[in-house]
Amino acid sequence: MALANFIDRAATAASQVLADFHLGDFKAALEKQVVTVAFDDQAASCAEGQATLDLAVRLLARLYPVLAILPLDSAATSQAQALERLAKSINPKIGIRRSGKSAMVCLVAGATRPSLRCPTFFIGSDGWAAKLSRTDPVGSGSSLLPFGAGAASCFGAANVFRTIFAAQLTGAELDQDIDLSLYSYNKTKAGDARPVDLPVDLGETHLVGLGAIGHGALWALARQSGLSGRLHVVDHEAVELSNLQRYVLAGQAEIGMSKAVLATTALRSTALEVEAHPLKWAEHVARRGDWIFDRVGVALDTAADRLAVQGALPRWIANAWTQEHDLGISRHGFDDGQACLCCMYMPSGKSKDEHQLIAEELGIPEAHEQVKALLQTNAGVPNDFVVRVATAMGVPFEPLAPFVGQPLRSFYQQAICGGLVFQLSDGSRLVRTVVPMAFQSALAGIMLAAELVKHSAGFPMSPTTSTRVNLLRPLGSHLHDPKAKDSSGRCICSDEDFISAYRRKYGNSVEPLSNISAA
Repeated sequence: MALANFIDRAATAASQVLADFHLGDFKAALEKQVVTVAFDDQAASCAEGQATLDLAVRLLARLYPVLAILPLDSAATSQAQALERLAKSINPKIGIRRSGKSAMVCLVAGATRPSLRCPTFFIGSDGWAAKLSRTDPVGSGSSLLPFGAGAASCFGAANVFRTIFAAQLTGAELDQDIDLSLYSYNKTKAGDARPVDLPVDLGETHLVGLGAIGHGALWALARQSGLSGRLHVVDHEAVELSNLQRYVLAGQAEIGMSKAVLATTALRSTALEVEAHPLKWAEHVARRGDWIFDRVGVALDTAADRLAVQGALPRWIANAWTQEHDLGISRHGFDDGQACLCCMYMPSGKSKDEHQLIAEELGIPEAHEQVKALLQTNAGVPNDFVVRVATAMGVPFEPLAPFVGQPLRSFYQQAICGGLVFQLSDGSRLVRTVVPMAFQSALAGIMLAAELVKHSAGFPMSPTTSTRVNLLRPLGSHLHDPKAKDSSGRCICSDEDFISAYRRKYGNSVEPLSNISAA
């Protein structure tokens, strides 16, 4: 039994939400846990239950060094073996137990109540609806939809985390009951009666950004039955070890793989025609020639990257995000009088350039001009530069010495973002960039996939621009956020030239959002 080889990246994420964080204490707390996933044949034999179990293990195996995989009847045993293999593909040294005797906290899928004396969360789904209960089994529905099933796993994993680290989470009460429709984002006690088994033609859709949120979206799309159409997947990077902390489709075997290639592999069982573009968005747009983008799912990290997507004037955009206090999804036309994507990220005041931010992260803000030059030239960082960073960070030089001669961006991503300096400083050097927990990114991605499918199917869209969820608190009663159009007149959706260009591309057939009814 051992913590995963990317645990320091996971610890970095946890350090941003846990009070009085100490790396050693955090690892020791994880090593004491036995997190149990219990299930019966009712869950193991249906698509929704299989999806819930699959994602639950994908989330838990990234953080906890011991899982108990507990089939509650003989018919579920074969599923247990598959889940064990899945867990080991993520952390080969994970401890697997086949008994719930030492369980500290448990997720239960199916209709059976196990005899366990530990905090227990019953998770399941009914089509679009994600379900969780503290008291009674909720079962799994008979549809082929993955959205409620996957969201239930995210809610379950979040409650496991909040249970274990309750003393370090302010106001982190547990959810008692969840019955949430990912079709309408309304709470319901009667399930969701919307269509559940139907063919969906995505037409020509783009998914931009194949990081942690993109992985959540791909996981859901890969399990959505009846998909057709052409999906363009756009990301210029490859999977790194530190990414395994929250990339739900990535295991040890995917390290070094192009994210775009991984996406095509994940979707190979669908009828989608997938086109991989291992490029930055701007490069893809320049090479494409045709700037008609009917539907774009955005799963990017920065405001600047999101602004660039909106600048290409897609017909319709679904945008997913994670940030310090919540995660969510927003929906955007352009010529409909509502907030466009730029309205959501309109800058106010003067913001720092990338080289200034990186210099601050490295502890040497006064060296921002040198950092700028290293970024522009892609030159290897010199020995004295790495010594300077080590001194500023208060860590030994020797573990950083192998980065001498590597490009600054690689040094920064591996030593800072990857968690090396965090480990060397016992967690005292925090990464200022928000690093979400795996269950947060996965839920944002599932919400993104759900919006793409609903829009493609012609289902009515929500009249509110965005929907927000905080997984570190009990599910709120009001999730919708009616983000207003930017009123300053600075946004491109108020610029006549951009509006005219949009209308030339798509005509004047866009229906105002105010005329679209809520689900």
